[in-house]
Amino acid sequence: MSDTTVVDERVADEIEALRAILLDDELHIKENERGEPECIETVLFPSTGEDSQSQYVCVTLIVRLPVGYPDTSPTISLRNPRGLDEDTVRLMRSDAEAKCKDFIGQPVMFELIELIREHLTRSNLPTDQCAVCLYGFRDGDEFTKTECYHYFHSHCLAAHIAAAERYYREEQEKLPQWQQDATDKFQAICPVCRESINCDVDSLWSAPPPVDVEAATDFSVTTELRELQKQMAALFLRQQQKGGIIDLEAEGVKTLVRTELDGATTEGPNPPGTSLNTYSSPAVQQESAVNHHHTQQHQNNQHHHHHHHHHQMPQSKQSSHQTHAAHCQSRQLHYHHGHNNNHGHRSRGRGRGYSSRRQFDRVSRQTESTPR
Repeated sequence: MSDTTVVDERVADEIEALRAILLDDELHIKENERGEPECIETVLFPSTGEDSQSQYVCVTLIVRLPVGYPDTSPTISLRNPRGLDEDTVRLMRSDAEAKCKDFIGQPVMFELIELIREHLTRSNLPTDQCAVCLYGFRDGDEFTKTECYHYFHSHCLAAHIAAAERYYREEQEKLPQWQQDATDKFQAICPVCRESINCDVDSLWSAPPPVDVEAATDFSVTTELRELQKQMAALFLRQQQKGGIIDLEAEGVKTLVRTELDGATTEGPNPPGTSLNTYSSPAVQQESAVNHHHTQQHQNNQHHHHHHHHHQMPQSKQSSHQTHAAHCQSRQLHYHHGHNNNHGHRSRGRGRGYSSRRQFDRVSRQTESTPR
């Protein structure tokens, strides 16, 4: 029972000291149902004295206190590292875990805070890339830290803000007067996290361009890039042969061929290059053959009938019959002439040919039924 009381007192003293040293917005303590602290969270910065503007890196230290702390080692995690690369964060975490093992049996929070601050002070220079030009930060570069702890070359950030403001003005001019921003105020945002930032664009423009940007050479195709181009060309050809590449020119000149569904067809070959040369309706072919056979049979019967009654008919009836036969023959010739001239016009020729053939059959049947 006395041991438990001693542990509670050590943890309580440590928490009280942390509250006295750290600010309220820098320290967050989470307690369990029994009112015991189980997680301590604090945001740490480099040691730069009173110059907070020179603090370019930061990290959030999270210490989870297990049951039996400080006689049991706590769990360490680092969250939201800003301006730090992965290797630096990994080294900070391993050193913090080693420090916890060395301080088993006594409070370790202050030791951990000092350890992380030392790492931040040594690494108080952004190690990532500028999100605008994608170059790193070198000695001689002037860079800017935003309120959200993101870093950019001053010259690059000025160019980004100027371009964003120009785009904002152009979009505002496109809107009707009643939709435009009444305040006409442009708010710059961070290119990384989109948080609002406040920067003096004139002072940023006065900074020189990044060293790597000035020293960058003109682009040239290297041997490695040429080899990659050959591999991509072979892959493109393979996909094209398998039909995986869409030819935009071929897609643009495609036409839709329509056919009428009235059951009629035209004689003669179809125009080349269409799918109608391959398929033909059997019903249409059969109907065309029957009509053609009926026409020929009717002509033969008509010729035989005319020859048989040539000497038996009266003169007036014979003359009338000859006139009617000549009229039918003229219709037949007109049908064949129009039918053969419509090979190049599929839809129009089919309609006329079919209609003329039906009309000719109807006239022939009327002729045969006429009493003699």
